[in-house]
Amino acid sequence: MEGQKKKKPKPVEVEGVEEWEVEKILNKKKVWRIEKYLVHWKGFIVEHNTWEREEDLGNAREVVKKFEGKMSAEVRK
Repeated sequence: MEGQKKKKPKPVEVEGVEEWEVEKILNKKKVWRIEKYLVHWKGFIVEHNTWEREEDLGNAREVVKKFEGKMSAEVRK
């Protein structure tokens, strides 16, 4: 029904640790020399996007790589 909040998806277990799946990287910034990525989590709404350090996205390397490739292509234009 319109106006209702979407239920938060449950995490998956990866090597005994609960994790949520990264759907897409939206942006990147540097905070005190630490690069962070704006993450859109699969199954979550925009309000749940978070800034995460690359080392905390270890199981989403392909998504990070895809974002970096897209950013490199944008810079070359």
